[in-house]
Amino acid sequence: MLCAFIQLNMRSLHITLAFFALLLSVTPLFAEANANIVGEEVTYSSKKTTFKGYVAYDSSKTGRRPIVLVVPEWWGNNDYPRMRARMLAELGYLAMAVDMYGDGKLAEDPKTAQELSSPFYKNAALGKERIEAAITFINKHRLANPKKIAAVGYCFGGSMALNAALLGSNLSAAVSFHGGLKTPQAKRDAVRAKLLVCHGGADSFVPEADVAAFRRNMATAGLPYKFIVYQQATHAFTNPAATETGKKFDLPIQYNENADKKSWNDMKRFLEDSFKDAKM
Repeated sequence: MLCAFIQLNMRSLHITLAFFALLLSVTPLFAEANANIVGEEVTYSSKKTTFKGYVAYDSSKTGRRPIVLVVPEWWGNNDYPRMRARMLAELGYLAMAVDMYGDGKLAEDPKTAQELSSPFYKNAALGKERIEAAITFINKHRLANPKKIAAVGYCFGGSMALNAALLGSNLSAAVSFHGGLKTPQAKRDAVRAKLLVCHGGADSFVPEADVAAFRRNMATAGLPYKFIVYQQATHAFTNPAATETGKKFDLPIQYNENADKKSWNDMKRFLEDSFKDAKM
């Protein structure tokens, strides 16, 4: 019995050691995959307003690289846009999560978020101004390629990215994820960016009338654009926290993993094509 007990425990020990050996062989691969991504809290100013952004890049790569601004949801520059900035850095971009409100202001509830975001909906030029302040700052970064800049926005940020592009900001591309579509009147000669709209087919925050008006705006200006609808996806479908937030505040929003992955891949291809066509 004692021998059997010892043999059994020795076998368990071998299995345990083998398991930890496997972990040691695998874990560094995962650690190494993210170890080169540098994230930096940054401060910049424009027109007497101080902004608190976040810059991410892959330190293992050399040379200048395209810039991608991440324009946040109406909650402000919280952990979510920072996460997306790091994901974009992993793709080889110099990414910056933008502070639209100034002083790093964040909204903890829809009422505050509406108060902070409403001036931008009333004055589209204000959003363009804040995005261009971020562009001016990031263009000075040692890794920046100022000839290739994109703005990627979520919800409120999607609206702001589109507005900045339509108002003539120096962008190669603008991508809206579940953003509002009440955009300023577009003028073809003013728009430099290629446009991608990733829209939830079940987004009750963006009525069909707004979708139709946006399409008319593009048609009137003669602007090419890509408009992709993800069926059964609600507003905020890319944010893993959306489902819990929706329950907390009784909002019709929900995370949709399938739509999130598809739209991210659509954005990846779109940015690659847009930067490839951009002049150096």
